[in-house]
Amino acid sequence: MFAAEENVDFRIHVENQTRARDDVSRKQLRLYQLYSRTSGKHIQVLGRRISAKGEDGDKYAQLLVETDTFGSQVRIKGKETDFYLCMNRKGKLVGKPDGTSKECVFIEKVLENNYTALMSAKYSGWYVGFTKKGRPRKGPKTRENQQDVHFMKRYPKGQMEIQKPFKYTTVTK
Repeated sequence: MFAAEENVDFRIHVENQTRARDDVSRKQLRLYQLYSRTSGKHIQVLGRRISAKGEDGDKYAQLLVETDTFGSQVRIKGKETDFYLCMNRKGKLVGKPDGTSKECVFIEKVLENNYTALMSAKYSGWYVGFTKKGRPRKGPKTRENQQDVHFMKRYPKGQMEIQKPFKYTTVTK
């Protein structure tokens, strides 16, 4: 038995891997809309402006969500505009043409009520949130338990992913 292995804390390894970009793993790219619980509409990336006023199937509400880390960090890009959803140092939601900065990385959190919250990877504790009128809320004024930061992932109208039936397999010896 190796004495050094007894002191290894796997949680530290997971935490470190979650924070760093992962150039080894395959990037996953998904297309969906984010439905805002408060505005009742979808997030839109309108170039440099961000809102939650998009109807189901709106071309500006179609988002390409890219995962490139070991954890649940994502970059969100408007399919139509090619601008990334980012949060600046004042906590304002903005669109940027280059999504490589840490301001454009969010941590996806699935909440107990099955909604998703998006916390800034750079500014811990600041969330993507919108008012009832679909206007962005500043990050420092948001909390995980507020309805303003709760979103539901939805496929764009007419693009429902076809579910393949589960196939049972048997192992023979």
